[in-house]
Amino acid sequence: MLEMRPDCEHCGTDLLAEAPGAFICSFECTFCAECAEHLDDVCPNCGGELMDRPTRTKKLQEKFPPSSERKFAG
Repeated sequence: MLEMRPDCEHCGTDLLAEAPGAFICSFECTFCAECAEHLDDVCPNCGGELMDRPTRTKKLQEKFPPSSERKFAG
């Protein structure tokens, strides 16, 4: 199951699990759409391809909550 990280690792923008616009690599490094575009869809951490992250409905978040651990070091 995806961790569904709550923020962009590059700029700190909040990324809601139920909203589109987040991008992840195979290690679940997570970035907003603007940063992913700036990074040419390549993860700066591992070099992997950044892909659209699927969304998780609010109902499913009750049973399977997204992560609350923020990764932006800013």
